[in-house]
Amino acid sequence: MSWRSGSRGVVLTAYHPSGGGDGGGDRPGGRRSGQYTMNHDHSKTPDGASFDRSGSQDSLDELSMDDYWKELENIHETRGNNQEERVALVVKEPDEGELEEEWLKEAGLSNLFGESSGDSLESVVFLSTLTRTQRAAVEKRVETVTQTMRKKNKHHQIPDVRDIFRLQNDSKGKVCDGNEPSTVRTSETKNEMQDGTKGPKFSLGTDEQKRPLEDMPSSDTDINLEISFSEQAANFKDSSVGKMCKGGGGDTLLPNFRVPKDKTGTTKIGDLAPQDMKKVYSLALIELTALYDILGTEFKQQKAVKIKTKDCGLFGVPLSVLLEQDQKKVPGTKIPLIFQKLIAQIEEATLETEGLLRIPGVATRIKSLCQELETKFYEGTFNWENVKQHDAASLLKLFIRELPQPLLTVEYLKAFQDVQKLPTKKQQLQALNLLVLLLPEANRDTLKVLLEFLQRVIDHREKNKMTLKNVAMVMAPNLFTFHGFSSKTIEQREFVMAAGTANVMRFMIQYQKLLWTIPKFIVNQVRKQNTESQKKEKKDKAMKKLLKKMAYDREKHEKQEKTPNDADVPQGVIRVQAPHLSKVSMAIQLTEELKAGDIVARFLSQKSGNVQTLKKEEVFLYEIGGNIGERCLDDDTYMKDLYQLNPNAEWVIKSKQS
Repeated sequence: MSWRSGSRGVVLTAYHPSGGGDGGGDRPGGRRSGQYTMNHDHSKTPDGASFDRSGSQDSLDELSMDDYWKELENIHETRGNNQEERVALVVKEPDEGELEEEWLKEAGLSNLFGESSGDSLESVVFLSTLTRTQRAAVEKRVETVTQTMRKKNKHHQIPDVRDIFRLQNDSKGKVCDGNEPSTVRTSETKNEMQDGTKGPKFSLGTDEQKRPLEDMPSSDTDINLEISFSEQAANFKDSSVGKMCKGGGGDTLLPNFRVPKDKTGTTKIGDLAPQDMKKVYSLALIELTALYDILGTEFKQQKAVKIKTKDCGLFGVPLSVLLEQDQKKVPGTKIPLIFQKLIAQIEEATLETEGLLRIPGVATRIKSLCQELETKFYEGTFNWENVKQHDAASLLKLFIRELPQPLLTVEYLKAFQDVQKLPTKKQQLQALNLLVLLLPEANRDTLKVLLEFLQRVIDHREKNKMTLKNVAMVMAPNLFTFHGFSSKTIEQREFVMAAGTANVMRFMIQYQKLLWTIPKFIVNQVRKQNTESQKKEKKDKAMKKLLKKMAYDREKHEKQEKTPNDADVPQGVIRVQAPHLSKVSMAIQLTEELKAGDIVARFLSQKSGNVQTLKKEEVFLYEIGGNIGERCLDDDTYMKDLYQLNPNAEWVIKSKQS
């Protein structure tokens, strides 16, 4: 069992069929494994430097890393017993400009370059909502792409990056050179809506907001979701606020981070409509890049080499394929059935078993169970009574490792690893928050279920002896699959990387509730985009009508469109409807203390329609329209504050889709 001590980087193991069939039966070699090698720059490590393990990554000493190395040995033994053919598939570094071009496409800004670059007005709305640091990140990538295109003598129009942002600024009626801190707020605080009314104020997280920042609690453990993370990093880069919170590696030494209550409600992943989540993705990508830029950490998306993968079965099957076949059996399921069943099997015994997750099952038995599951799981003939608890835990980890692409994705795995390089724990948590937003839905949902399960294991640490650190050590090699570690000679860079990924794992488990929160500054940027898009649509409609009708008719029509509900709903009153549950609507007088949960409770007290059969946890109040597509409100949302933020919204009570 020798390890390739000379190899560099991360190798992500993927499985694909060789010769058809289910690839998981009794035929040896039914699956081939491929490897994604991701190179890391270790040039910053001084050669021959003495290595003090006690000072690395929260003082994770060699003894505390034992679980990590033992898990690697177990993984190696399992792979050795499988006797699978391995093919190394190296993720190559992109050519000059390709990385930035792909980044702009992912951010929804592809029309800033290429053949459609002349139509860059389409991006004006999006660019107008960016903060100073986000704009700088975009400008940097556009500049790189345009320079590359000029070198390649592309024939299509190549806009100058300054022209793109000047165009955006001119459209807003105000010049923004990046040094004007109030540029992003001008439109929402000074401009008026077409109907003459002032629009709601949005906090977009720009650096001009020093007054709100000073008013907020300054505790190092408070996570400010109202100000852009990259703006916070830029403002406090050299201040005492941004100093690293140092400490040992024990569970109790992680900061007790918390999110101060927001009167307009906390937005969780799953609360927004799909069209708004697309905007969240683009903004999160730009924000993460800006944060890494400010902190001097390179952010590069890796590109997976396309390989042939299994189109059926359980192990080594893409999540999308698994869910497609699972949804035929259980419509609407978002988590692979085998994944759910393995967790249920582990919990069915007891989570108090000492060494749970750490003690491996017998490798030969694991292989046999894996093959049997492949053929009998969907038939419903597999005998789960034969599966010991440690075997089920080993199968769960095997499932994660054998995904053709890692659960954290090829694109963002290195970014997850590089979180450890950020200077403060708060910035590490902010980066992880943005990375979770960038994961595909299937990966994110599966990761969430995994982290919740791991927390339940940790909750029984008094009995099972599996603390947060122990669980993180065991699970890190399974999410960040490494090759090239020597089991006898541990080099400095290898230890640092192992300790780093274990710490990232600790963060994901410890702060998982925070990680599934969409920062308010991003939600406000989405609101701003929607508002600006609506303005643009109204202008376009008015222009078309100008060609067909007289100015008098158009003005009359626009008057009819203004605040249609004003006539029947008095000021300070909202009308709440539940069209799928009741024919009765409620007029609610807004007060300073009225919360969304109060409205739901009042609705459930009615005895009409289907209301009497509903439970409180089954229905939610939704904010629909206005400057948001759709948003599920948490019970603690103060309705008057939210109404002021989105006065044109409709308020609907309905069940939340699973």
